[in-house]
Amino acid sequence: MFRIKDVEHRYGERTVLRDVSVELSEHRVAVIGANGSGKSTFARLLNGLVVPTSGTVTVDGLDTRKEGRKVRARVGFVFQDPDLQIVMPTVGEDLAFGLKHRGLSKAEIAERVDRALDTYGLRDFRDHPAHLLSGGQKQRLAIASVLALAPQYVVFDEPTTMLDLRSKRQVTGIIAALEQPVVVVSHDMDLLADFDRVLVFDEGRLVADGSPATSIAAYLELMDAC
Repeated sequence: MFRIKDVEHRYGERTVLRDVSVELSEHRVAVIGANGSGKSTFARLLNGLVVPTSGTVTVDGLDTRKEGRKVRARVGFVFQDPDLQIVMPTVGEDLAFGLKHRGLSKAEIAERVDRALDTYGLRDFRDHPAHLLSGGQKQRLAIASVLALAPQYVVFDEPTTMLDLRSKRQVTGIIAALEQPVVVVSHDMDLLADFDRVLVFDEGRLVADGSPATSIAAYLELMDAC
């Protein structure tokens, strides 16, 4: 469970989140809102990439401010831009990178890399330069690298925004098939239609929280009022 209590967050003098309190325990939760609404900052709070200026964020009782390393081991994070996550020269090396810091044996690392290559359609790209992959392939590599670490939860920040239709469908299928609970920030309303819960942010505040139909309607009404 994610528990966010009385959270405010500022970047310098600019307040990007204010008075946010919510608990998330559903299998698939979406976060929507206009650009600058605070939704990406909210997502980063969930695994301790950002800690609140005031208030608390806990994951299964772990405080992100005090136990950030444990939280990040539990909550995987997939960025909108996969180039922010790809750090090694080849696909295989990138998949192995995070695993080497988990104290796993060479055999276990090799097994997880092989499984990820097969699962995410990257088998033929093991020795391929990671920076020469297509946009969709890079996103699949970024997702595979996070999931190879076996997190209990996964947070996605606009995972389909930079993708063509085929790649968007592939990533949508990956998210739908995950056993782990997920939180997905997205502008893609079609992606969210069968989610369990959708949160709507506006000007740093949580302004709607309900089913996809209810929350998306509230979001569209906000956009019409602009």
